Amino acid sequence: MATVLKAKDYCLIEQMKKFSYLFFLSVFLMACTSNTIIKKPDNLIPKNQMEDLITDMLIAAGAENIKNIDLERNVNYFPLVFEKYGIDSTRFKESNYYYTSQIDDYEKILKKVNERLKALKEKLDNEIKLQDSLKIDSIKNIRENFKKIPEKLRKIDTIK
Repeated sequence: MATVLKAKDYCLIEQMKKFSYLFFLSVFLMACTSNTIIKKPDNLIPKNQMEDLITDMLIAAGAENIKNIDLERNVNYFPLVFEKYGIDSTRFKESNYYYTSQIDDYEKILKKVNERLKALKEKLDNEIKLQDSLKIDSIKNIRENFKKIPEKLRKIDTIK
């Protein structure tokens, strides 16, 4: 009988451990949610411009390791993005910090950025398909035109 009580006690202790872990985890997660209200910066970048800016910054970050026209890699394009929008990195950091504290607004901004990037990727994929189809068509045209050349001219040896 003593063993049965010990088994029941052990089961109860295990349940209490699980409950206490869940309790402390939930308290920890509630404590981590930020209720900090960040003051809106005087020079806050508007939401629509922030969407454009983040989109261009993600493209710039992706292009960093791709060779450009001058065959250079590891080019930092961020200053060019800031110059395009007439802002500096400090203004971007302040605005980004403010928007990250406004979770709902920032989530909307990031969703729109994601939609834009998907649309740009789809457009680029379509252009690549078009270019590939044009190459294939031009190769077919060359072959067909080559077949139209008389057999005698095709076999002329130009190196003599």
